[in-house]
Amino acid sequence: MRLMTAVDQLFLLLESRKQPMHVGGLFLFELPESEKGASSDFVYQLAQQMQNSEVPPSFPFNQVLENLIFWKEDEQFDVEHHFRHVALPSPGRVRELLMYVSKEHSRLLDRAMPLWECHIIEGILPEAEGRPERFALYVKIHHSLVDGIAAMRIVQKTLSQSPTEPVTLPIWSMITRNSSKADNLLPAARSTSRILKEQFSTIKPVFTELIDNFKHNGKPDYVGTFDAPRSVLNQRISASRRIAAQSYDIERFYNVANTFGVNQNDAVLAVCAGAMRRYLMAMNELPKKPLIAFVPMSLRGDASASGNQISFLLANLGTHLEDPVKRMQLIHDSMNSGKRRFRRMNKAQVINYSAIAYAWEGLNVLTGIFPKKQAFNLIISNVPGSKQPLYWNGAPLKALYPASVLVDGQAMNITIATYLDKIEFCITACSKLLPRVQDMLGLIEEELSSLESICEEKRLGVRY
Repeated sequence: MRLMTAVDQLFLLLESRKQPMHVGGLFLFELPESEKGASSDFVYQLAQQMQNSEVPPSFPFNQVLENLIFWKEDEQFDVEHHFRHVALPSPGRVRELLMYVSKEHSRLLDRAMPLWECHIIEGILPEAEGRPERFALYVKIHHSLVDGIAAMRIVQKTLSQSPTEPVTLPIWSMITRNSSKADNLLPAARSTSRILKEQFSTIKPVFTELIDNFKHNGKPDYVGTFDAPRSVLNQRISASRRIAAQSYDIERFYNVANTFGVNQNDAVLAVCAGAMRRYLMAMNELPKKPLIAFVPMSLRGDASASGNQISFLLANLGTHLEDPVKRMQLIHDSMNSGKRRFRRMNKAQVINYSAIAYAWEGLNVLTGIFPKKQAFNLIISNVPGSKQPLYWNGAPLKALYPASVLVDGQAMNITIATYLDKIEFCITACSKLLPRVQDMLGLIEEELSSLESICEEKRLGVRY
C-alpha cells in the first residue's frame, strides 16, 4: 500500500456529486491514409485490442482507495467497468463530440474501483472535404492520482512517435509498455525521517515569505488572497458541465509575447483576460475590480507520471483596464512577482507556503463558510505537451484538449495544452451558471487578433 499525500487527499475530500474531481483528456485522431473509408473496421480493431488485452493495468491505473488514506493495488480488474466504445449520432460533428464529453465529464467515478475511465468514440465527420475520417479517445482519471503534467506524460508514453510502430497495449498498461523506464515513471520513494526533516526545514523560510507579503501588500504587482472581487463566476455550482474547445496557431502567441517582451504564458493569460472581459461585458457582469486567476505551476523535477506536484500563483488579469497593453504589462508584473517569491524557496517550502497562504480558501471550498468571498475568480492552467507528432497504430493525433475540475465558487476553468505548432484551449464551465460558454472561443480569437493588430502597429511605429 502507498500512503496518500495531503494534496491527493484534498481532491478526494473536495469531491461531491456536483463537484467531481477528475481531470480529462480528449484526443482527436485522423484515420491513417491506408484505412481511408474503413473507419468502423479500424476503430473496432483498436477497441477489441484494448478490451481483449490480457496485460494487467499498471500504476496509476491499478490503484484503488483504501480508507481514503492509502492506495492499494487492485486485484480484480474489470475492463468492462472502465472501457467504453461508442459512436456519435449522425451527423457526428465536433459539437456532438463535445456534448458527449461534457455529459461524461459530469459523472462521478466509482470509488470502489480504480478511479479512471477510457472511451473510444467514432462517427466523427472529417475536418474538411477530402480529409480522412476522425475518431476520438476520451480519458478521465481522478485528480488525486495525477496532475496535468503527469497526465500529459502518460499520453506521450502511451502513443508512438512513429506512424509505423504498432501500439499493442492499452493506455492503462502504459508502464508495462515502457518497462525499461518504469522506475522513472513511478514516484520516488522517500523515508519518513527524510520527509520530517524536509518539513522542519521549511518553517523559517516559509514564515519569512509570509511576513514579506505584508510588506508588499498594496503594491501594483502584488496579488493577495483577498483581492479577488465578487463575480458571476463565483457562485455555488451545479453538476452540469459544458466543455468548449478550439485550436490556435502557437506562433501567433509567440509573436505577441516577443513584441511585448513577455513570455508565452503571459500572452496566453492576456488573451484569456481580454476574452473574459468581453464575455462578462456582454452579460453586464464585469466587476469594477480586476479578476484574479489561479495559475498552477509544476514543481515536478523528475520524470514521474503520477501524483500531484503543483503549486499556484495568483495573477492579476487587469480586466478593469480597457487598454490591452496596460493589461498585458500588469499580468506580466504580477506573475513575475509570484515567480520571484517561489524562486527563493525550494520545492518543500513552496508546497508548505501555498498550504498556509491558501488555507482559508481550502476551508472555504470544503465548508462554504465564506460564501461571498474567494481567493481567486477562475483557474487558468497551461500544460506543455509533445513537440513531436504522436500516432496510435498509424493514426495521427491531430488535437488534444485537457478538461479540468470545477469547485463551488469557481464556475470556469481554462486549461491549455501545447501540441506541435498548436495551442489547444479547453474551457470547462458550469452550464447552469454561465450561458453560451462556447462564445469564449470566438472572443479568444477576437482578443488575439486585436493584440496582433497592436503588434503590427508597433512594428510600423504607428502607436505605442
